[in-house]
Amino acid sequence: MTRVATASDLDPPDEPGKRFIDAARARRVQAQLVDESTATEMAETFKVLSDPTRVRLISALAAGELCVADLARAIGISQSAASHQLRVLRHLDLVNYRRAGKLVYYSLDRHTRALFQQGLAHVADQ
Repeated sequence: MTRVATASDLDPPDEPGKRFIDAARARRVQAQLVDESTATEMAETFKVLSDPTRVRLISALAAGELCVADLARAIGISQSAASHQLRVLRHLDLVNYRRAGKLVYYSLDRHTRALFQQGLAHVADQ
């Protein structure tokens, strides 16, 4: 259960008893907060993207559409491991796929591509 901050939580440690509360601002911010469901979905997306193998798969797919065998070879994992990780990414609609006979080709969803590029930019700025 989420705990709501009280006025005493906002007391600055060096000025006990002095409160800085702007109720109107707090209400405006509260009105803009994402709902619980959206927050949960976003957290799940970031959790899935926190795995280095999945990040490497996304990095490979940033170069273009690839089949599972080529993805596995490109990042140095087994086809079975690649398929498993791609299934996780597919479950959250982070990658697109298409079948061509017995082969399955994967590509990045446009939102995943943008998120990946933003993540790279953030890491490069560190």
